[in-house]
Amino acid sequence: MKQMKYILPLIFCLMLSLPINASEHQETGKVDAKEIVFHHVQDAYEWHITSWGEKHFSISLPIILYSSETGWHCFSSFHLRHKEGETYKGFKVATEGNYEGKIVEIQANGEEVRPFDISITKTVLSLFINCFVVIGVILYTTRYYKKQTPESPAPNGFIGFMEMFIMMVEEDIIKSCIGKDYKRFSPYLLTAFFFIFINNLMGLIPVFPGGGNVTGNIAITMVLALCTFIAVNVFGTKEYWKEILWPEVPMFLKCPIPLMPVIELFGIFTKPFALMIRLFANIFAGHSIILALTSIIFVTASMGAAISSSMSIVSVLFSIFMNCVEVLVAFLQAYVFTMLSSVFIGMSRVESHHH
Repeated sequence: MKQMKYILPLIFCLMLSLPINASEHQETGKVDAKEIVFHHVQDAYEWHITSWGEKHFSISLPIILYSSETGWHCFSSFHLRHKEGETYKGFKVATEGNYEGKIVEIQANGEEVRPFDISITKTVLSLFINCFVVIGVILYTTRYYKKQTPESPAPNGFIGFMEMFIMMVEEDIIKSCIGKDYKRFSPYLLTAFFFIFINNLMGLIPVFPGGGNVTGNIAITMVLALCTFIAVNVFGTKEYWKEILWPEVPMFLKCPIPLMPVIELFGIFTKPFALMIRLFANIFAGHSIILALTSIIFVTASMGAAISSSMSIVSVLFSIFMNCVEVLVAFLQAYVFTMLSSVFIGMSRVESHHH
């Protein structure tokens, strides 16, 4: 397969993620694997690149805040890299409590309150970068096909790879699940597929601009599920709403107590909720497992050379295996989200049974 020349370098790049993620946390004392995992999968106000001894190399990001007392503030997150207890313009990153990891404002009485925060965090920056990648891929493919004529040969290389993906998603998922009205929803569903797939792949690359946990952030998956919710219920047919509000079941199940209509209305919200949780949980768990396996190297470092070396080999092999599995999961989660969204949209486009 010619496409393998694109896939193999990607897998090789993903294998490079093994010890980089956890080495900065290694100390002479005890290694906290839980802290390592959550430090990497949670959002942050800076993009940490690596550490060398006591020096930390990070990309500072814009902090944009609104305080009810002092108004708007815009500054670099570099100013928040200070010792514990110190503040900058009355703000600091909380290290404990309900706002741990978030910027808080210190009131005159010492109380910590959350300002209105629209800062560019690591997840937001990663989202912007990945969106530009998605747009670039789409525009590059579109530009190629605009230049083609009916007599042009079949595309190969990257364009052929993209055509294979697009045809697979549109023909095997969208068209088969929605039916004759599928072209109306193809732009959204194709965009959702490539957005999730590229974000998943970029999240597996350990070095900047990869490594962002975008689809492992529940706010992102909630917006994607909300888009599907709108597509299903705004464009649903009259027959779809009739089956929800007045389903064809025995009368005692819908009058005087509307048992079935309540269940059907409840189902409207459980479907997008399941989409949101499924995507979030699978990607979040995948990142956590890879980091946990990598942490074995540093947890066993103080147990002697024999145990440490043997467990390091096991950890590396398992991490390579999990990275390869995560490439498959990255595709499967995009595929499943698109397929279920297509199924839900197809169910909402039901026509009347009476002719």
